[in-house]
Amino acid sequence: MQINVLDFAAKGNGTTNATKAIQAALDAVNDVQNTVVIPAGVYLVGSLFVKSHTSLVFEDGAVLLGTKSLKDYKIINTRVAGIEMKWPAAIINCIDAVDISISGNGRIDGQGPFWWAKYWGNDKKSGARKQYDEQNLRWIADYSIPRPREILLYNASDIKVKDINLTQSGFWNLQITYCSKIEIANLVIDKNNGPSTDGIDIDSSEKVHVHNCVFSCGDDCIAIKSGRDGDGYRVGRPSRIIEIDHCKFLSGYGLTIGSEVTGSVYEIKVHDLEFVGCDCGIRMKSSAERGGAIENVFVENLQMKNVRFPFSWILNWHREYNLKKISDEEFQSKPEFWRSVAASIPKNLWQTKVRDVYIKNVSLKLSADYEKSARAFDIKAFPAKPMENIIFEDIKLDVSEFGNIVGVKGLKFKNVSLNIKHSNQNMNDNFDNR
Repeated sequence: MQINVLDFAAKGNGTTNATKAIQAALDAVNDVQNTVVIPAGVYLVGSLFVKSHTSLVFEDGAVLLGTKSLKDYKIINTRVAGIEMKWPAAIINCIDAVDISISGNGRIDGQGPFWWAKYWGNDKKSGARKQYDEQNLRWIADYSIPRPREILLYNASDIKVKDINLTQSGFWNLQITYCSKIEIANLVIDKNNGPSTDGIDIDSSEKVHVHNCVFSCGDDCIAIKSGRDGDGYRVGRPSRIIEIDHCKFLSGYGLTIGSEVTGSVYEIKVHDLEFVGCDCGIRMKSSAERGGAIENVFVENLQMKNVRFPFSWILNWHREYNLKKISDEEFQSKPEFWRSVAASIPKNLWQTKVRDVYIKNVSLKLSADYEKSARAFDIKAFPAKPMENIIFEDIKLDVSEFGNIVGVKGLKFKNVSLNIKHSNQNMNDNFDNR
């Protein structure tokens, strides 16, 4: 049997707040009635919470439209960019739950432009972020300017999210944290041109399968993470046993491991992906102070067109984001989460260790009218703690320049063909500052 949100007086007119009505429907789930249906209409909502053994079904034309008021999003204990802290809940939340399905040809719209303007202003120069930059506080800005996510899976297992469209998220679209046995399939994640509008973030989770999704994002399309610096070290949970396949990337920074990897990342299988017009293909990023390991990554069958950095692996990425310039005295007047963000790991554990990465069967082509400069390799590790056992096999890249490979031990090229137009251009060396 099914529960219809209309039976709980939910209004799908796009203007009446339907949060309480839809939550009442979700709370009514029991052993007999465990499917909640959202019919066609536009439902204005804040945060909704789905409990165990629930199937949430969007019918064709059903839209959850996130409100523009933070008071409609419950403040919860969660994790944001590798730090455990209080933050607004997402539009849909599956927390401490098992056996949930979210599906249907519906849409979740976070009204992102409203939240993006709060972060960087309508002109991308005058928002709250500017104030942090002026105080040399870039490292804390993302944590201090709250914006809602669209779906949060947190400490959950046996969850499936299929078929829906996630669009214009205020922050990350779909976050998977402390989870296991997760399947994400046939999502379209698009119109995300704002700050930190990642598509899917897999964070300290295991046995995750993402497949047949399409991404158009303003940041990382898929990011695999495991905690930032001292707080990530305290938690100590890796991301592992993750498979990503048959997805298409149409903008943003492709598939990324990092930058928060203190808890380590293991056993990643990536295959049969298409990248068109992205800045990056396969990306890794960390910082000198972060630590952790990235091991046993297998990548196969990638087709790329007009991708600027097919392999951007920078282990001391974006210094302004990672360096915490603040005195002990200044902390006294700051919120508690500032200390969590600033917490360090033991110095002997600094520098992320990357080993056993196998890249096979990758092609990159540039169209005649492509105006950017494409760099084959931008691989920069630490000579004192080099990447080890990196294999590229059956690679064919049409590029503008070769790029850089620094701090790699045991690098092997097998049947690698590069069509290079010119020598390196210095402007491409600054990409890691984004």
